[in-house]
Amino acid sequence: MDIRELDEAALADDAVMRDYYDLCRRAELLGREDAPFWSWEECIGAYRSADSGERQQLFAAYDGPRMISIAALWSPLLDNTEKAYFKLDVDLPDRRRGVGSALLERIEEVAKADDRRLVMADSMLPFAERETHGYRGFAEACGFELSNYEVVRHLALPVPDETVQSWLDEAAPHHEGYTFETFVDEVPEELVGQLCTLLGQLAVDAPTGAVDFDEEVMTPERFAEMIQSVRAMGRARYETVALTPDREVVAQSTLAVPLSDSTTVYQWGTFVHREHRGHKLGLATKAVNLRAVQAFRDDLTLVTTQNAETNGFMVSINERMGFRPVEVAAEFVKRL
Repeated sequence: MDIRELDEAALADDAVMRDYYDLCRRAELLGREDAPFWSWEECIGAYRSADSGERQQLFAAYDGPRMISIAALWSPLLDNTEKAYFKLDVDLPDRRRGVGSALLERIEEVAKADDRRLVMADSMLPFAERETHGYRGFAEACGFELSNYEVVRHLALPVPDETVQSWLDEAAPHHEGYTFETFVDEVPEELVGQLCTLLGQLAVDAPTGAVDFDEEVMTPERFAEMIQSVRAMGRARYETVALTPDREVVAQSTLAVPLSDSTTVYQWGTFVHREHRGHKLGLATKAVNLRAVQAFRDDLTLVTTQNAETNGFMVSINERMGFRPVEVAAEFVKRL
């Protein structure tokens, strides 16, 4: 077996990256064939996009000419610099041969050389098997411990507009004086800095199990890179913000909307500033954003999201909106 780090030439090679994508798709949809999965355009757009706040390294294991296992390692550069996060997949015919363990060992060597003290990964598991699934067994056998469970939830679309209006009517008496604005991709210059500050606080306030995070350094420059990445993936970024009377950004909700044939919408962060909670701004921003997205495309079929099962605030909003739980994302951590 030959383990290689994929260089810039390999990343730019559609044949190499198509092998990478196809292996990833086969591995991650095993046993969950109906789950949403990103398209080739979304995958390659993400991997080929720049982020000045994070280093990306891709690896592949080969048996002769055949790619049999893959991994991606992401290392923060501006904050949380003792941590790294990875994804690892082994192709279906090549499991239980030590391939995954060998590639994981390589990942850990790279992380250690970069002075990373925590490595993290996650796996999608059925509810009924979250304690016993083989992926969890593999992680624990390799020295990882369970850090957190996030519940993946789906909302079927379209949602009738009168239902969306009922959520807004429910929330309105609680946030008199606040206003809501929705932006597609770019955010006005006078607001983007405040939005970046809010986005950076999400990792600190959201429940994260056994791992504590520092505030993320999100700058207008990184936000612009993120917009370029979303475009490269063939998506539009819908951002709804809540504003105080003096136009301070105090809440936000993000939806990534496909521009291609895909009909799955990805709910990214929803966050309310800690000093402005209790006004149902979370429900309101999500409802306003969903209404805007449905007005843009009436053929969308699904919104997918995930939150820590201990995040009672966001879970209650999702349940109020009709999201149904479908599986769990088990998050694992190893201290090097």
